[in-house]
Amino acid sequence: MIKIAFFDTKEYDKKIFDLYNNNYKFDITYFDSKLNRETAPLARGYDVVCVFVNDVVDEETIKILKEDGVKLIALRCAGFNNVAIEKLDENLKAVRVPAYSPHAVAEHTTALLLEIDRKIYKAYQRTKKYNFTLNGLLGFDIYGKTVGVIGTGKIGKEFCKIMKGFGAEVIAYDVYHDDNSASEIGFKYVDLDTLLANSDIISLHCPLTKENENIINADTIRKMKKGVIILNTSRGKLVDTNSLIDALEADHIGGVGLDVFDEESDFFMNDMSMEYKRNKNLSVLLSMPNVIITSHQAFFTREALNKIAEVTCDNIKEYFENGSCKNEVK
Repeated sequence: MIKIAFFDTKEYDKKIFDLYNNNYKFDITYFDSKLNRETAPLARGYDVVCVFVNDVVDEETIKILKEDGVKLIALRCAGFNNVAIEKLDENLKAVRVPAYSPHAVAEHTTALLLEIDRKIYKAYQRTKKYNFTLNGLLGFDIYGKTVGVIGTGKIGKEFCKIMKGFGAEVIAYDVYHDDNSASEIGFKYVDLDTLLANSDIISLHCPLTKENENIINADTIRKMKKGVIILNTSRGKLVDTNSLIDALEADHIGGVGLDVFDEESDFFMNDMSMEYKRNKNLSVLLSMPNVIITSHQAFFTREALNKIAEVTCDNIKEYFENGSCKNEVK
């Protein structure tokens, strides 16, 4: 029987994986703690570690996993920037869920945009108190605006479709061009500087790499229009938070919607309301009236959770049956 050490477990993880495991019969042990070099010894005697976006699978963690006989890292997510891929070998490999619901993330990004634009939450709070004034609730039409999309993978393309549905002009930047999709959806590729200078709304949908870390920084922000809206539902480290705060305080940025944060691992997906631990930058952003932050929930739909559980279990089964897996991280 394949033994799995399941890290960073939430109640919904256990519920959905127990349901799917009825068909696979894995021996799963659920750990609340995240995987890192301190907790890696918990995986001794297991064949697989199952991890999520905020587990830290660095060089030292991988060394411990190898020494303890772990054979597979099963990522229950698409991104793998938290894994030192170059340290994997024939003795320890990694698999991932390449696409669980691009619709979920694209739709959540749109929700963030609409909240910033139409100030839904502010209006909701007012009307609950029987305050029906419109002062301070002025928004803008997305129709006719230029939306810049950085990253045109599955999620980025879905967001392009939604924005086209609003009647926006959509431009995109990506190292790899999908010209067929650009033609079918109706967006056009431009260089990064052109996107920055012309976009009223900029949305990040690219994986985190060494090359694009802090792609939103003081220099790139200076190239943007005054009043630009920035959305990030991808990875926190795509944005230099200090530069973002400086531009917000200077009134250069009109609004920000974040589902990720560069130092989120100790906070997001956890109830910190009764804790004294705080992050200065996160607290500053939360205090700003034109910033909305959600807790890495863009993926969090029934459809996505089912897909994650199904593909993760299939990946593990395929790897141990065949010695390889189509979703292996190379």
